Amino acid sequence: MRYVIIIPAFNAAPYLEELITRTRRSAPGIPVTVIDDGSADGTAEVAEHFADRVLRHPENKGKGAALKTAFADALETPIDAVVHLDADLQHEPESLPHFFAAFETGNWDVLVGTRDFRAGHMPWSRRTTNRITSWAISKMTGMDVPDSQSGYRLIARPVLETIRPESDLYDYESEYLIRAGQAGYKIGSVPIATVYEGKPSFIRPLRDTFRFIRLVGLYWGK
Repeated sequence: MRYVIIIPAFNAAPYLEELITRTRRSAPGIPVTVIDDGSADGTAEVAEHFADRVLRHPENKGKGAALKTAFADALETPIDAVVHLDADLQHEPESLPHFFAAFETGNWDVLVGTRDFRAGHMPWSRRTTNRITSWAISKMTGMDVPDSQSGYRLIARPVLETIRPESDLYDYESEYLIRAGQAGYKIGSVPIATVYEGKPSFIRPLRDTFRFIRLVGLYWGK
């Protein structure tokens, strides 16, 4: 199987060298693409030194827009699937082989990294929000999606070619799951570590909650 590993990055310069180094150890021979989403801290320069390919937005457009750019670029190459993970080291690249194994031995079109939701593993507010959104997305797709907010995912080429969400921000990932599930693609999960080390989040709770509610209104019952 042929893969590309995609890292959407915004002001992630302090983390990229370690992340890409660990990624190469965990997935030797698989190219790494970084999409710099208008960073102001030297993210692109670090990426140029360590990644195989660097794409750049001149200004910050949002995580969804960054993934759109990287997915379109990956489809220009003969790949079977992409894996994308966040740039802030909250997704451990050591889990990459588990995604590849599940894809190659199972019958999945999308695989979502699933974190441990037990108390002490994830902040209460994140745990509560994730349970609500995961319940809603599971209902809308007719599949069990236990961690709908995880940004650690494998997506097969046929899905990349057909699913084109309109969102540009963090709701892009929710919309992607909804549209993929409603199109009949099979969504599975891969257990991953739950890592919270006080790194700043770019999620804006009020704005992003409103956008999720809007998504539910658009897709519920379809």
